[in-house]
Amino acid sequence: MASSLLAAAAERVASTSRRQALTLTKTAAERVRRLLALRGKTFLRLGVKARGCNGLSYTLNYADEKGKFDELVEDKGVKILIEPKALMHVIGTKMDYVDDTLKSEFIFINPNSKGECGCGESFMTTSSPGVARPGAS
Repeated sequence: MASSLLAAAAERVASTSRRQALTLTKTAAERVRRLLALRGKTFLRLGVKARGCNGLSYTLNYADEKGKFDELVEDKGVKILIEPKALMHVIGTKMDYVDDTLKSEFIFINPNSKGECGCGESFMTTSSPGVARPGAS
């Protein structure tokens, strides 16, 4: 009995100490909440797509249900799904929302990013497949 209580306690500690794959700023969470309510959707799905100067670009889509291998992130009352192939590229990323006179957009502060293109539309990580690296021929 004592060992099952210890195992349950250890599991709770492990799950709470696990680093979240994605965090949202208050501004980003408010914007996601508003967008989901407008569309009547449950989740926003974050992915990456091979494109742009540096190889990868973020994608955001609405979703009604969690895919079998999606990572569910719940932060500040909103639910974000991360596509399995995107997970290794976005671990530890902070998602923010900027709204000023020139633009309104989600931005990603990604500690895994090893380079970005000048326009900010794409990025690369050390695990980006098929991405050209400086000095490579």
